[in-house]
Amino acid sequence: MEVKSGYRQTEVGVIPEDWGILRFRDHFHIYAGGDVPKDSLSQIQSEDHPYPIFANAIQNKGLYGFTSIKRGKPDSVTITARGYLGHAEYRDEPFFPIVRLLVLEPTGALDAKYTTYAINDRVEFSIESTGVPQLTAPQVGKYAVAAPPTLEEQHTIATALSDVDALMEGLDRLIAKKRDLKQAAMQQLLTGQTRLPGFKGEWETKRLGDIAEMGSGGTPPSSVAAYYDGDIAWVSIADMTKGGKIITNTDRNLTREGFNICAAQMFPPRTVLYAMYASLGECSIAGIPLCSSQAILGIRPKSGLGEEYLYYYLNSQKTKVKTLGQQGTQANLNKGMVQDFRLALPPLPEQAAIASVLSDMDAEID
Repeated sequence: MEVKSGYRQTEVGVIPEDWGILRFRDHFHIYAGGDVPKDSLSQIQSEDHPYPIFANAIQNKGLYGFTSIKRGKPDSVTITARGYLGHAEYRDEPFFPIVRLLVLEPTGALDAKYTTYAINDRVEFSIESTGVPQLTAPQVGKYAVAAPPTLEEQHTIATALSDVDALMEGLDRLIAKKRDLKQAAMQQLLTGQTRLPGFKGEWETKRLGDIAEMGSGGTPPSSVAAYYDGDIAWVSIADMTKGGKIITNTDRNLTREGFNICAAQMFPPRTVLYAMYASLGECSIAGIPLCSSQAILGIRPKSGLGEEYLYYYLNSQKTKVKTLGQQGTQANLNKGMVQDFRLALPPLPEQAAIASVLSDMDAEID
């Protein structure tokens, strides 16, 4: 492979010419954590000096009498040596590491926070020990990362990545808040507790089976290649969880022979797709003509019921339907149970307005 000017090929990949390959044993003091004896836990719980012992959340009083416990220094790296093997965490405060952690305390030309990002993104530890899979200090010491020549540049890179992490965490919190707001809006709007401006009058309560037609699908034997890879879109629950609100393509298609051999039926666009098995209550809308597996119910609203309003109603019931599923090897719904759903129904113009508000909230979250 041709390497562009200013870069060179190394054991860890292509890196800038002025970067080095720095081995952990040369730049860190590496040691394993220890455990506090269980019969001593009651002696060491205290509000004084809150240095955490990871996994036990125990604090500092009385620990110095235990020779297996060494307090980790701030600005260190810990690596999970058992369990979630090889995951690195940056520690910016004093701490007491448990035995499942390896501690890397900087002694040379590697920045701890930079190393944490480099390990999680670039290092794949191989397990050399027998028995219980684990990492040891000598094993970890053999590994290396590429790094800029100065601690200042390493620190600048780590700070930039840390800022991105903080931004992403902030966005995650904002998205979670908006999802909570949407859930509250569905509860208010779909029950008539809150009315949109310009609408009034009483709502009716309808049985879903009386205002919609529905039927489930089928699955041809997967062992017969001739039944698959045709031009008939065949939706599965995996397509729904991945595709979201509108399904416009599917991972698998059926041939005409495969379609005819099973109980599948064609659903026109705007059919509401409803999961009765596995991801119970998952809901989508068909954006194309398609058929489905038997795990999915196709619901076609009659006059007086909008498919978008039905979509949001079914979504609002997800938590509730999980308690309704028939108990066997897994919780399931069936067509009769879904037909007996009762929903509060405003006139179509108000249904459309409610669906539009909730759709706008979905777009903002996306």
